[in-house]
Amino acid sequence: MPVTVTRTTITTTMSSSSGLGSPTIVGSPRALTQPLGLLRLLQLLSTCVAFSLVASVNAWTGPMGNWSMFTWCFCFAMTLLILIVELGGLQARFPLSWRNFPITFACYAALFCLSASIIYPTTYVQFLSHGRSRDHAIAATFFSCIACVAYATEVAWTRARPGEITGYMATVPGLLKVLETFVACIIFAFISSPHLYQHQPALEWCVAVYAICFILAAIAILLNLGDCTNMLPIPFPSFLSGLALLSVLFYATALVLWPLYQFDEKYGGQPRRGRDVSCSNRHTYYVCNWDRLLAVAILTAINLLAYVADLVYSARLVFVKV
Repeated sequence: MPVTVTRTTITTTMSSSSGLGSPTIVGSPRALTQPLGLLRLLQLLSTCVAFSLVASVNAWTGPMGNWSMFTWCFCFAMTLLILIVELGGLQARFPLSWRNFPITFACYAALFCLSASIIYPTTYVQFLSHGRSRDHAIAATFFSCIACVAYATEVAWTRARPGEITGYMATVPGLLKVLETFVACIIFAFISSPHLYQHQPALEWCVAVYAICFILAAIAILLNLGDCTNMLPIPFPSFLSGLALLSVLFYATALVLWPLYQFDEKYGGQPRRGRDVSCSNRHTYYVCNWDRLLAVAILTAINLLAYVADLVYSARLVFVKV
C-alpha cells in the first residue's frame, strides 16, 4: 500500500534509495557491501554472538532468560531470512509486502533487543556468582545492546521521509503501531497471573482494553504486511483514524482505573511495596506482584502517549492511498 508524506514533492521511492542516498543492489553479493547490507551483517553477528555466549554456559534459566534467548535467536533467524531474500532478489516472491516487512521487523527487533538488554542483566545476570557464566552473560548483554542500536539505526535509515512513496509501516504512524503492540505484549506478560485483576470488574475492563487495542493494531499491521487494506468494509484511512481515537479513549480509562484499583486502599489496592509479601525476599528470575502492577501502570501511560501521537500524526502528516 503506497503512502505519500504530504507537503512535499514526490522525488524518489524506497525501492530505489532505501533512504540511504545510494541505489540498493539486490540479487547480488554486492548488496552486502552497501551501508544497509553491512548494518544487517552487524545485526546478524551481534545476535549470533549473544545467544552463543549464553548457550555455551547454559546461562538462560527461568522465564526472563528464556525471553532473552528467544529474542536473540528470533532476531538472528529473521535477519538471516531478509539477507537471503535480498541476496537472491526474491522480493517479488516473498509472501509479504517488501515495502513494509523489513522496517516492521527492524522496529520489532530493536524493541525486542532493548527489552532483553534491560531484563536479562536486571533479573538474571546480577544474581549470578562471579565466574565464567557471569562473564559470558555480561558479554551477551553488551552484544544485545549493539544489536539494539543496529536495528534502531536501520529504522532511522529506512523510515519514510518527505518526498518518498513507501509503505505505511515506514511512516511514523506505522512505526507507532509496532510500539503499541509491543508494549501491549509486555503488559500481557506482567498480568499473566489472573489473580492480579480478576477480583475487580474495573481491572478486568483494563485487561479488555489492552486486548482490544492490541488486536485492532495487530490487524492494521497484518493488513499492511499482506497488502490487504482493501478488504476492509470502510476506507483504510477511516479505520486508522477510528482505531487511534478509540484506543486513546480506552487507554485513558485504563490509565485512571488501573492505578486507582491497584494502589488505592479505598478500592482494595496496595499502596506500598513493603506490604506485598511477594516482594519481601529478592528471588532470582522473579518479579514480585507489586512491581508487576507498577510496571503495567507505567506501560499503560506509555501506550496512551503512543496512541495520542499516532492520532496526531495520522491526522496531520500523511494520507493513505489504497
